[in-house]
Formats: sequence, structure tokens, C-alpha cells
Amino acid sequence: MKHVVIIGAGPAGLTAAYELLAKHEGYRVTVLEKSDAIGGISKTVPHEGNRMDIGGHRFFSKDARVMAWWHEIMPLQGVPSLDDAKLGREVKLTPGGPDPQQEDRVMLVRNRVSRIYYQHQFFDYPISLKWQTLKTMGFGTTLQVGFSYIKAALFKKPETSLENFYINSFGKKLYSMFFEGYTEKLWGRHPREISADWGAQRTKGLSVRGILLDMLSKIFMSKEKRAQKVQTSLIEEFYYPKFGPGQLWEIVAREVTNLGGEVRMNCQVTGVQTQDGRITALCYREGDVEKTLEGDIFFSSMPIKDLLQGMQNAPQRIREIAKGLPYRDFVTVGLLVDRLNLENKTHLKTLGNIVPDCWIYVQDTNVRMGRIQIFNNWSPYMVKDPEHTVWIGLEYFCDEGDAFWNLSQEDCVAMAIDELITMGIISGREQVLDSHRERVQKAYPAYFDTYEEINTLVDYLNTYENLYCVGRNGQHRYNNMDHSMVTAFEAVRNITQNINCKENIWNVNTEKSYHEEKESGK
Repeated sequence: MKHVVIIGAGPAGLTAAYELLAKHEGYRVTVLEKSDAIGGISKTVPHEGNRMDIGGHRFFSKDARVMAWWHEIMPLQGVPSLDDAKLGREVKLTPGGPDPQQEDRVMLVRNRVSRIYYQHQFFDYPISLKWQTLKTMGFGTTLQVGFSYIKAALFKKPETSLENFYINSFGKKLYSMFFEGYTEKLWGRHPREISADWGAQRTKGLSVRGILLDMLSKIFMSKEKRAQKVQTSLIEEFYYPKFGPGQLWEIVAREVTNLGGEVRMNCQVTGVQTQDGRITALCYREGDVEKTLEGDIFFSSMPIKDLLQGMQNAPQRIREIAKGLPYRDFVTVGLLVDRLNLENKTHLKTLGNIVPDCWIYVQDTNVRMGRIQIFNNWSPYMVKDPEHTVWIGLEYFCDEGDAFWNLSQEDCVAMAIDELITMGIISGREQVLDSHRERVQKAYPAYFDTYEEINTLVDYLNTYENLYCVGRNGQHRYNNMDHSMVTAFEAVRNITQNINCKENIWNVNTEKSYHEEKESGK
């Protein structure tokens, strides 16, 4: 029996463990997780009866395998959830599916609503050119946007940076309003310092030209023909576990244990032992005790930076490239408030008539905040009293060890509240009933500095025949949750079918298509 050792109990690591144990024979699996929580950055954090989803995780994928896998773990609701029932909202139900009011192991069907909040006004996310958008912008700004785009279309800039990519796609005025400041908030770098490839992957089809073509298609193309388009639109709904993403991964971890696997918590990998082109063992720290775990096959979802620093035999140049890989770290401030000073002007019904957004993207540069999550809209069961309180997550991007990261919880919460007041989202501190701060290291692998030499690291890692790098940090790629799972699917396929090439694992999520577009027939 082969011993498979997996670093990380996040989506990639747990998917690999479950797949090996549930669908194949001859494998013993041990998962080492450095924290005390299951799910990695897809965990759910409980606080005083309320729950936080770190970063927000929509359960949607263009990959049918992933959708089927999720449904296998958590069946879709067969009865309306609390808010749907109280508001009389129509929702897609699965005959015979569980009742969210009576059962916990259930996946909800939710509306996808995300908007941009800019200068006290709401705009579509991604930005659109609907009449409401133009009306909100005002006549003067709309003219500037139009002429700016015409100029960009006539005089294309060389796409040597993300800034030029955005200007070519949207014109300089829209770029300055909705892309420049937010991108710098997220990555800590001005868009002119970031590769254009990043924009090509995340925003394909979201140019002004694409928006105009989509508008014309809706006017002149029949509904049937629109449905036949390969890439039609952003998803309009998604699935979501009753108690957030961490609930699903906690269930998977229990299934792994029930199948004979072992999930060891608070075990931080500190070193990698190698011999003759193979990994032979991992060194890890459990509490104050240093331990060693031997294995036959190794999966790593830990940051490449840390993995290679732990490989004492790695060449100096490889270690230098790995050391230079950049990341952005993440802070969420959870605030429980009695209400929001935001009027629901949409047709969507909500408990308390709050705005229906899951995320609100904050483009204003006079505040540091990047996004606001409204947990009530992800799932009413994330909130202890969803009818009388609003539980929100204020999201900040930073670097571990910088001034913002090192703020005390009290000072960080105070700053977040002040920014909400500045934005007009709450009126005063008296509206805040409770708070909690959560910090996440290496939440976003970044695409600059030594990243341009990432292929050198990949080639080196691939020389270890029994090592499989999976997941967001395991590949230093901005994978969504489903992409991380697919890297695990592919790695398990290689192992169980004796496929030696690893290109299929590293090629996951390299297509240059927007991550939340849906495809016909899927």
C-alpha cells in the first residue's frame, strides 16, 4: 500500500485525499495542516453566532466534474431557505432535496449580485453601459467616457502593462474610474508595473467593444441564438453551503477520516528530505515537537516559496527565485450593524430590505477598503439574527508585516468603521454591535518580481517524480476554488493511471477566459 502525504487541508489537498480514498484502492493518506482550521482560505470563521467567509466563495464552475463533486458532498436544497420562504422568492429547487430549515448538509441556490460603489453611487460589476449606468455617471462624464474610448480604439497602446491593456479595452476615463485605484489597492502596485497577461485572463470579453456587442445581440438576436453562444454572460446564480464554504470542507475532512485517512492539525511542514530525484520524507513541527513523516507520494498545496526554502538540496538560484515570489495578504474586519444606509433600489427582495449584493467593490481611493461582503446575502444562516442585523465583512489587501497588518484589532476595527462612515454606509459608531478581525497570510499569489521566472521553478519541481504541486499557493497561481480542485483531480489521475507528464496539472487555469463566464451546455 502506497503512503500518500498531503500538505494542506484546503480545497486541493482535501479533494486529492477524498479522491484517492473514495475511488481508488491501495493508498494510505495523511494530511498535514499547519493551522487549527479546515479549508485553507476557503474556511468559515465562527464568531458569536455569526460566520465569516474569508474572501467570498461562490460555488460555480465551468467544469462539470467539479459541479458534480460538490453535489455529491452536499445535495441541493429541495425546500426554500429562510429568506426565500419569508419573502416568497422563487428559487430553483431539487425534488427530494433537503430542507435548509431542518437539515444542515445542504447547498443553497443564491442570486449573484455584485456591484461597484463609487462616489456614493452603485454601478454594475463588471461595468456595463446600460441606460442606468449612463444616467448615474451623468451627461458630462458619459461624454468623456465615450470620447476616451474612441481615442483608445483609434490609437492603441502597446500592451506592455496591465495599465495599457485596460486603457485599450475601456478607454482612459473608465480605466481611471474603475480599474486604476482598485488594482493598486489589491496588488500594492500600480497597473503600469503589472503584466498585461493578468488582465487578459481575468477580463476577457469585458471590454467596451464586448459590452456593446452584447447589448446589440440582446436587441437583434433571438433568445435561442443567444443561448447557443459559447460564452454568454456572467453567472446569474451560484451554489453556497448553508454555513459557508468551510462547512463543505469540514464534511470532506470527516469523510476522509471515515475512509481511513488521517488529518493532522497544527502540523507545520518545515523541511523536505530528498534522495535520487524523489521526495522521501517531510519534517514538520507539531506544537513544540519536531517530527518526520516518510511517504511514497507527496502532494503540496503550501506556498512554493516555503516549499523550496525547505528543500535544502535545491540549487541557490532556485531558492532565490522562490524567495522573491510576491504575495498579497488579506484582512477581513467583520462588523455586526443594526442597518446600512444604503437604499435597495433593485427589484430583488431581501430580509430587512437591505441591498442584495454579496460583494460591493469599493473603487474610491480615499478609503483603503477594497470590498464589502454582506454575509446575509450569501446565506441567511451565516447570521445569528438576519432579520434585524446585518453582518458584513470589510476586506483589505496588504503585505504581512506592514503598518496595516500590524495594527491592533482595536485600531483596525476603528479604522474600518471610520471608512464606512466616510463612505456614508453607516452614520456612526453606535450602529456597530460587534466586531472581529481575521488575518490571512499569502492569500493572493502575485504576478510580478521573480514570477517571470516561475517556469524555472516548475521545471525544477517536476524533476521530483513523486511530487505533485496543487492548488492556489501550491502552483503560485490565482486559482479559484474549482481550479484548485481540478489540479487535484488531474494529479490523482496521473498517479492512478501511471501518467508521468505533469503538464496537465500545471495547465489548469491557463486559458485566457474570464473565470465567471458560463458556457452553453454546462
